[in-house]
Amino acid sequence: MIIDSMNKELNGVAHLAHMGVIRVEGEDAAKFLHGQLTQDFALLSGSEARLTAFCSAKGRMLASFIGIKRSDNDILLICSRDILATTLKRLSMFVMRARAKLSDASNEFELRGLAGSAANQFAQVAGFTDAPWSKLDVGAASLISLYPANGVPRVLWVAPVDEPIPSGEAMDTAQWLLSEVHSGIATISAATVEAFVPQMLNYESVGGVNFKKGCYPGQEVVARSQFRGTLKRRAFLAHSTAPMAAGDEIFQADDGSQPCGTVVQAAMELSGGFDAIISGQVAALQSHSLRLGSSSGPLVELLQMPYALLDDI
Repeated sequence: MIIDSMNKELNGVAHLAHMGVIRVEGEDAAKFLHGQLTQDFALLSGSEARLTAFCSAKGRMLASFIGIKRSDNDILLICSRDILATTLKRLSMFVMRARAKLSDASNEFELRGLAGSAANQFAQVAGFTDAPWSKLDVGAASLISLYPANGVPRVLWVAPVDEPIPSGEAMDTAQWLLSEVHSGIATISAATVEAFVPQMLNYESVGGVNFKKGCYPGQEVVARSQFRGTLKRRAFLAHSTAPMAAGDEIFQADDGSQPCGTVVQAAMELSGGFDAIISGQVAALQSHSLRLGSSSGPLVELLQMPYALLDDI
């Protein structure tokens, strides 16, 4: 059964200490990333961001990023901090002769999440748009429009550490994490590395995959998943009264032999319980009673998704 998510007040500025920054500098920065990630970085402009994935040769997501260009030779990749070191090491293995230098720049940049009036304060700035993945530079800071949460606008603010923090009341990070879940845009963390191909997280429908660009690790698997038959695993929003965490398994109540889904990320709901993005078998998740951890575990109910999946690419 699919139930509606309740709107919650979401407003203010949150500190995103759980996110980190990989910096890619050099003449070949964009070219290098174009050959490694699922999105087009060769044509990345200064007015847009990229949601993208770094995949294994089997098409499984090793990391997810929001990528922005600060200049032609300077690109930032924002990712979950708990996978940054291993991701940086693996990406660096492929640099070879490319004129690109990768580094952990997490201590060089501040990351803030803006929601509600804190996000809307930039609405009158020339060039600002709330279309997801649009980007606007204000001084040394970059503002990235994200998918909304329960209709509330959200912006990712990225700036050097000496840049003044945007105005707005302080928002607890936990509330921002809940908004991330409610946006339906999943982020790979340590618990979910190599668990999904991009379409299992709906990335082709939310700007995370470009099927017209050149080769990258896992491209053949990702393309085959898209164009050869119906996609059988998708991401959904879900709720449970019991605690949920990334990596937890979802079962059908009438089948305890194997899980039908996995929790991708979860956050405590303000009125009680936990909301989560889960990924799993479409038929099983939509037509069966779902349980957390085992076939006799706590009930898991599907929520209404905040966006529609694309019918065609």
